[in-house]
Amino acid sequence: MSQTFSKDDVSSHNKPENLWIIVDDDVYDLSKFQEEHPGGKKILQRVAGKDASKQFWKYHNESILKKYQKRLQVGSLDSKPKPAAPPTPPPSPPQKEAVVPTAESGVVVPAPGPSAQEEFEAFDQFGDLIPYADPGWYQSQHSAYYNETHVALREEVRQWVDEEIMPNVTEWDEARKVPDEIYKQMGTRGYLPGLLGMSYQSHLTKTPIKSVPPEKWDFFHEMLLTDEISRAGSGGLVWNLVGGFGIGCPPLAHYGKQEVIDRVLPDILSGDKRICLAITEPDAGSDVANLTCEAKLTEDGKHYIVNGEKKWITNGVWCDYFTTAVRTGGEGMNGISLLLIERSFGGVSTRKMDCQGVWSSGTTYITFEDVKVPVENLIGKENQGFRVIMTNFNHERIGIIIQCIRFSRVCYEESVKYAHKRRTFGKKLIDHPVIRLKLAHMARQIEASYNWLENMVFQCQRMDETEAMLKLGGAIAGLKAQSTTTFEFCAREASQIFGGLSYSRGGQGAKVERLYRDVRAYAIPGGSEEIMLDLSIRQALRVHKVLGMKL
Repeated sequence: MSQTFSKDDVSSHNKPENLWIIVDDDVYDLSKFQEEHPGGKKILQRVAGKDASKQFWKYHNESILKKYQKRLQVGSLDSKPKPAAPPTPPPSPPQKEAVVPTAESGVVVPAPGPSAQEEFEAFDQFGDLIPYADPGWYQSQHSAYYNETHVALREEVRQWVDEEIMPNVTEWDEARKVPDEIYKQMGTRGYLPGLLGMSYQSHLTKTPIKSVPPEKWDFFHEMLLTDEISRAGSGGLVWNLVGGFGIGCPPLAHYGKQEVIDRVLPDILSGDKRICLAITEPDAGSDVANLTCEAKLTEDGKHYIVNGEKKWITNGVWCDYFTTAVRTGGEGMNGISLLLIERSFGGVSTRKMDCQGVWSSGTTYITFEDVKVPVENLIGKENQGFRVIMTNFNHERIGIIIQCIRFSRVCYEESVKYAHKRRTFGKKLIDHPVIRLKLAHMARQIEASYNWLENMVFQCQRMDETEAMLKLGGAIAGLKAQSTTTFEFCAREASQIFGGLSYSRGGQGAKVERLYRDVRAYAIPGGSEEIMLDLSIRQALRVHKVLGMKL
């Protein structure tokens, strides 16, 4: 705002029909807003013409200020400190020439010293610098995994989330729907082509991502993108923007026939069309091998006729395409295939389900009745769909892990902020040892899980799909259970710290209340914790026996 006012100027606007207040040296006109204020008019009229910063922050968080700032701010105080000029960056240290070993007959070459090792410089501090509320590399710790392209993407996504998503996420969650234009931005901003667990698909999109050259895109960019969106603290939002697409599109992109990919993917990657994964059935969840949705080949061999039901399908109610697991052969895993079913084929009906959490994700019950699907829409080979599903599970579970760890950080961060504001028994919550103990237990689990996640992402980046499926399937399953139990723990502890504020929807405890409801949506889908923990050991023992395990 360009207008400036003195405190005396503001104090003259102290009537119900002419009501201004000050919050953090900024001036707001609430004359017309009084009727909308959830707390009523009187509480605003008591601070008319005054500095209401203390009262505001007692009852609100930053997202409320951001939501209404553009609409209600009329200027700032003339005494508001000017923003500090950015510090002059220190001169760059001279480049060290790496020692490159050479092979020369009859000559003993010295081994490379420390200067030959790649140096991983710490990046500038980013975020609010609350310890453990962001990954260590955000807070000037060194890391071997990130470079300047990750820094650029982080800044781009955080700005988008802070400005366009964070102030509105509670309202969208209550409405059970994220606006279509927000999902469309996932396409226009070039995010969707980078969420496939593969190289950036720039040849299939007209609007590639701006902050990262497509050829430099890696799995850590994908992890970072999901992580930053998850800062909004809503599983429903993340599943709306990332969920159905992130698990339904990769099988098509990896194993679909080229003519189908060329016809279908551009509209999906642009955000104009939507896709989801349809595997779970009313009687087949973690036990995928026993699904019953049937696809019979027609006599002329040109189509499959699909009949069956799918349940708890993320985004299904809004989707144009369904990556669907069907039974084309005998019993068990060797009779399962994957088909791309298009809503336009007819015979596809969807209805939205009411669930405990992730309200804005569009959880759906789907019925297929005599749907005629061309054989060209087969993904992979007939009766070999189980392998594709299992490969896709690694990508799906890593997505769940990323979200759970960030949600755990959100619970922790909200708790730290609140503990520095709320006073009980004559002192701030943070000054009570029992509160610090809760925060410490949250932080240790978050950091342990995140470091395991970074290692898994690095391994996925270095291994091909088959090797990753065999060697990492068990570890990823174990980490999935680790991350969901960490999320549940942090949500519960944050709820204890917030007390009654985490029991009512909206307000200062909105994120914690919402995430507490979302916990079960992460502990069960993608493989329940019990199944994951058992799988983690069975798979590891099986693989290491082949590798030569000695007992």
